[in-house]
Amino acid sequence: MLDIKFVRDNQEAVAEAMKNRHASWDASRFSELDETRRAAIAKEEALQAERNATSKSIGQMMAAGRKDEAESAKERVRAINDELVVIGKDREAADEALRELLLGTPNMPADSTPVGDDEDDNPEVRRWGTPRDFAAEGFEMKPHWDLGPELGIIDFERAVKLAASRFILLGGLGARLERALINFMADTHASRGYKEWWCPAMANAETLTGTGQLPKFEEDLFHTTEGLYLIPTAEVQLTNIHAGEMLDASQLPLKYCAFTPCFREEAGSAGRDTRGLIRVHQFDKVEMVKYAKPEESFDDLEAMVADAENILQLLGLPYRVISLCTGDIGFSAAKTYDLEVWLPSYNGYKEISSCSNCTDFQARRANIKYRDPENFKGSRYVHTLNGSGLAVGRTMAAVIENYQQPDGSIKVPNVLVPYMGGVDVIAPE
Repeated sequence: MLDIKFVRDNQEAVAEAMKNRHASWDASRFSELDETRRAAIAKEEALQAERNATSKSIGQMMAAGRKDEAESAKERVRAINDELVVIGKDREAADEALRELLLGTPNMPADSTPVGDDEDDNPEVRRWGTPRDFAAEGFEMKPHWDLGPELGIIDFERAVKLAASRFILLGGLGARLERALINFMADTHASRGYKEWWCPAMANAETLTGTGQLPKFEEDLFHTTEGLYLIPTAEVQLTNIHAGEMLDASQLPLKYCAFTPCFREEAGSAGRDTRGLIRVHQFDKVEMVKYAKPEESFDDLEAMVADAENILQLLGLPYRVISLCTGDIGFSAAKTYDLEVWLPSYNGYKEISSCSNCTDFQARRANIKYRDPENFKGSRYVHTLNGSGLAVGRTMAAVIENYQQPDGSIKVPNVLVPYMGGVDVIAPE
């Protein structure tokens, strides 16, 4: 969350940032609650000082034989205690209201985040690779939602029978391709210095509050009757591994990755990307997370984007990198790059990775700090970063479509052949 002192001292900047993000922000409500809280704290401190002085004087009065004055002082101490109970409740109520207000307030965009209204205002940073021209090759491409079932590697109808719409069932070499992609991605990130973790697929409310999914986005989460939630991304678990901990500067940056299944209600997405593997309730993803020093975190973001790009380049999939504008970045992010892979079925680019620097926003919520005694006294909050490396289902869709052959088969990208047990072509069964 945002630092209350920063908000208090920079209210115009906060209001402008929230306006650029299209986020609601009640500056007068913040000021009212903040003033109530500060006034209560000041009153508490004054009463506590009076109580301490009065209590100290009681013994002196008794020793001097001034019993009536001592009894009067005792009465005053009791009255102060009663007042402190009332004022303490007022302060606690203001504290809780301020916390709720700030928990629902998104991060401040970084200075380098472009100002814009929506995805149409996201500037393109660079492109890599050239999309295939299927017409020039003499055949008509098929979308993955047609080609997959024809090859017997994706079964959408039986997935609906087993669960519901927006779930998928993979069979044969489709299941093998999913595992191949997961292992390839995890191995590649591990070779670039990421420590791999195997995480729970469920998280508690405190963990999801730490990364910003709660309380604002509860409707997007699947939850259990025991108060747990199915994770929407491994970012939730990897970022909270060090919740409530004090790290040492010599450890930073910490680089973590994990494969997990991910679960999302996709509330409000009715009618969007209803066919195929693009927008489903359950999907696999390999996630990257970093804990970084504040002065290095934006360089670490660029390196994380390069790590995600490396996967796409090794797979030979054309993509582009865009910088998300203020009206399109996520709740916890200060700066975000999206990687969009070329999908012939869309005749365009589709998001396959989102890499963000959340600055100290999540660390403040999860209380993750570090010490660096050679450079400053006390402790500071780390910066947390996260990025998809990559969304596996969307990568599979991209592989199927971009590597399809005129005879209806799919050529397996060279880097995946060892993970496919030597299979280099997926042909009709």
